Amino acid sequence: MRNPDNLQELLDLPIEYVGLIFYEKSKRFVEKELPKIDFQGKEKVGVFVNESLEYIVGKSQRYDFVTIQLHGSESPDFCKKLKEKNFKIIKAFSVDDEFDFSKTKKYEPFCDYFLFDTKGKLPGGNGYTFDWKVLENYQGGIPFFLSGGIDSTHNNILKNLNIKQLHAIDLNSGFEIEPALKDILLLKKFIEDVRN
Repeated sequence: MRNPDNLQELLDLPIEYVGLIFYEKSKRFVEKELPKIDFQGKEKVGVFVNESLEYIVGKSQRYDFVTIQLHGSESPDFCKKLKEKNFKIIKAFSVDDEFDFSKTKKYEPFCDYFLFDTKGKLPGGNGYTFDWKVLENYQGGIPFFLSGGIDSTHNNILKNLNIKQLHAIDLNSGFEIEPALKDILLLKKFIEDVRN
């Protein structure tokens, strides 16, 4: 999110999190300063890919981030350093049919959530889903966000997805008019549909 008017409309929906992406290669990169916006109790999430600790802390101070999403190859030790600065940490993993969920174990002490996204050419925003049946192999104790190519055609599958550790659904490219501009009506309908 980076368009102030679109962001304000989004904040009126029953959502819990809003992501601001600080990855220069992303089509959703927040390159200009956002005006002051009341986030109405929604959790602002700063999304970073293989950035330095100093860069993340600097952006977090500027935008009042409490929650940081790490979407690159950050190590458990890097997560630990951020955790020691009292951030909530979401660590993303790129998942395919062969993904070894035991890789997540060493991150558990330093993360509040994991995010399972589709493995693709980019760190995120590839626009297609992975086979969600592989999530049955996840036996970790950390709740996770489900991400990767979710769109309005997935509402029935998501309603019937019975995985106890599933914490949240990350809705992005499947609900955009263009990169970083959300289709508010489509999002509203989808959220109502899944929650009902």
